[in-house]
Amino acid sequence: MKNFKKYLLLVVAGLAFVSCSDDGDNPVANNVTLSFNNTFKNSTIVLGNATSASATANTSAAGQVHHFSELKYVISNIRLVKADGTEIPYNVNDLDKGAAVIDQAKAASLNYVLSNIPSATYKQIKFGLGVKTDLNTLDEVRFPVFYATAGANDTEMHWEWGTGYRFTKIEGFYDTDNKQLSIHTGSTVSGTMGDSATYVQGVDAYRDITLDLTTNAVVGKNAPKITIKADFDKLLSGKINTITLSSTGMNANATPSVHTAANMVKYVDNIGGNGSSDVKGMFSVENVEN
Repeated sequence: MKNFKKYLLLVVAGLAFVSCSDDGDNPVANNVTLSFNNTFKNSTIVLGNATSASATANTSAAGQVHHFSELKYVISNIRLVKADGTEIPYNVNDLDKGAAVIDQAKAASLNYVLSNIPSATYKQIKFGLGVKTDLNTLDEVRFPVFYATAGANDTEMHWEWGTGYRFTKIEGFYDTDNKQLSIHTGSTVSGTMGDSATYVQGVDAYRDITLDLTTNAVVGKNAPKITIKADFDKLLSGKINTITLSSTGMNANATPSVHTAANMVKYVDNIGGNGSSDVKGMFSVENVEN
């Protein structure tokens, strides 16, 4: 009888060990890293000043040579889509936990870690370029972390004149004489300047991006890395618009103080798609590492 009891204890202990091992091999959740590769076509962008010899230069479809000294954009409203079509939202209503400023000058910002993603097989990723309308207010109390990150002196993703965030901020130079290129996008408001009570939605520059994964991302014992390519060749040479930069005349569009909301939307549609016939814009999935 004593031997039988000892045998039962050994069996129970063995089962407990197997159970713990299985739980450790197949956790209920794990991380997913989104790694952003900002390029001109297939060349990763190197930033530089007007006379930089190392900055990555690009030639647009209209024949204009240009390069960037600053490159930033906001991602938010991230959702992973399971193989069965179920969407798993990632802090979609919390900018502190679910939004980021991708900054080409800051290597750490190019890898954004999604934590505690449920174990499953995922076939697709969706995210916002910019901030959706209901969250697009400079609310320091509600989202102090994102507010501070976006408003830092070396980030400057707040509009000075409005109530919302800049969605993209691009500075650089174009043509052989290195004229200034300064393109800022973001949703606009209409109303009486200085009287927020009169503000209503103007241009909605938020874009929802949908990308199929090149290989299913399997979250479980592994923590996948999804590399997302953002091809800024499409800024001027997009699926929807071919843009020629100009700083003077009726078609001025190279600086934020000059380009109109209508001109801004051309850039927005090129890099973020138009939300109907194009839901990818400049983005594509380059690789999935499980």
